[in-house]
Amino acid sequence: MELLNQIKDAGIIGAGGAGFPTHAKLTAKAEYILLNGAECEPLLRVDQQLMELFPEEIIRGLEAAGRYIEAGKAIIGIKGKHKRVIALLKERIAALGLANYMEVMELRDIYPAGDEQVLVHELTKRIVPEASIPLKVGCVVINSETALNIYRAMAGEPVTETYLTIAGDIPQPMTLKVPVGVPIREVIRQCGVENLDDYAVIDGGPMMGRVMNSVDGYVTKKSKGYVLLKKDHFLIRKKTVTIPQARIVSRTACEQCRMCTDLCPRYLLGHHIEPHKMMRALSYNLEDVSELKIAQLCCECNACELYSCQANLHPKTVNVLYKQKLAEQGIRYQPTQIEFKPREAREYRLIPSKRLIAKIGLTSFDKPAPVTKLEFRPECISISLSQHIGAPAVPVVAVGQQVNAGQLIGKIPDNSLGAAVHASFSGTVTEVSDNSIVIKVGSYV
Repeated sequence: MELLNQIKDAGIIGAGGAGFPTHAKLTAKAEYILLNGAECEPLLRVDQQLMELFPEEIIRGLEAAGRYIEAGKAIIGIKGKHKRVIALLKERIAALGLANYMEVMELRDIYPAGDEQVLVHELTKRIVPEASIPLKVGCVVINSETALNIYRAMAGEPVTETYLTIAGDIPQPMTLKVPVGVPIREVIRQCGVENLDDYAVIDGGPMMGRVMNSVDGYVTKKSKGYVLLKKDHFLIRKKTVTIPQARIVSRTACEQCRMCTDLCPRYLLGHHIEPHKMMRALSYNLEDVSELKIAQLCCECNACELYSCQANLHPKTVNVLYKQKLAEQGIRYQPTQIEFKPREAREYRLIPSKRLIAKIGLTSFDKPAPVTKLEFRPECISISLSQHIGAPAVPVVAVGQQVNAGQLIGKIPDNSLGAAVHASFSGTVTEVSDNSIVIKVGSYV
C-alpha cells in the first residue's frame, strides 16, 4: 500500500498539539523535511524521551515521509542541551546508512523554538512568508511522535495512543503512554494528587495551553500534557482573565513601551505583526477594524503576554479580540510581500527558556518527568470524532456493536479534510453521537 494511504488509514495527525491530518501535509513535494523535536513548552518532556526510546523508528518514519515528498534533505531539530539523545540519533543515522540524507541540527534553548516558522528559520535560514505555511519555502515539518506513528502505520498500526506529560505542582511528574479516550481524571490520578479542589489544570503547555473548566473530558490524539498548579499561582490567575477584563486593563494601563512587539518571535522574523499597535487601538473603540488586519499574524505563543510585558498586561488576548472582530466582518490579511529577512536585533532578543520559566513562576517545578509504564483499565472510553483540524469523522459503528482495539470506528467524510479514528480498547459501543463514540471496555461488559 502507498505510504500516503497507510498514513491516512492509520488516522495520523500532527502530534505536537495542532492536529493537522498528516496525509494532507504530505501531498506536496518539498526540498526539506524537518523533524520538530524542539518541545519548547516548559515542563513537557515527550519528544526528547521518544527520540531516546525509539530513535530508529522515528528516523525511519522521517525518512519514509521525506522520500515520499521527494525531499532532498531530512533535518532533525533538537535542542543542543539534549546531548545524550543527539549522540544516539547521530549514531543510528550513521548505522542505518542515512548520513548523506539526514542530519541532526542543534537548536538554541529559546522560546518558541518549536514554533514551526521559527524552526524553519533556525534549521534552513529561510523565512516563511506572512500568513503562509512552511511549504511556501520548500519545507514540510512533522513532529517526532508523528514520525513514530508513520513508522508504525507502515506496519499497519493505527493511532490509538498518545504520549503526554503530567507536570507542575505535583509529587511525581511523569510522561505516560495513554490510550485515546481514557478519562482525563484517570490520567491525572497517576501523579499523586487525589484532591483537585485547590488545583487548576492546564491542557497542554504552560505558555499556549488553556486552563480547563473541567477535567471530566477524555484524552485525544493531540493531548500532549497536563500541568497542575494551585489556583492562586500567577500563571493560573493570568490565564483565567477574560477578554473583557483584559481589554479594560490593557486600555487603561498600556504605556506603549512596545516590548510586546520588540520581543515577538514573528516580528523578529520580519513579519509585520505589532502587538503594541493593537493595544493602542483599544483607546479608540474602532468599529472599522480593517486597518488592524495584522492581528491575524499572531501565532498566540503568549511570549508578549507572559514574558515581554513589564506591566503584566494582555497583548495576546487583545490580538485574539481583534482576530475575532476581523473574522466577524469577514476581513482577512493580505500579504504585500513574499520575501522577508529577520530584523537586525533578532539575535539579541531571543527569549532564553530558563529565564522564561523563572518569569512565569515554574522554576521549582522544572524537573524530569520520566516515561513511566502504567496500564490503564477504564470502564468506559469516549473517543472524540473531532480530534483534528477539519471535518469530524463519520461513525461507522452502531450502538451494541462489538469492536476490537485498533478497529476503525470513524471515517473521513467524503471530499473533506479530516482523520480516521479507531478504538483503543475492545468492547461494546454504548453511545454514538455527532461528537463522540462511547465504548464500554470488554472486561466490564
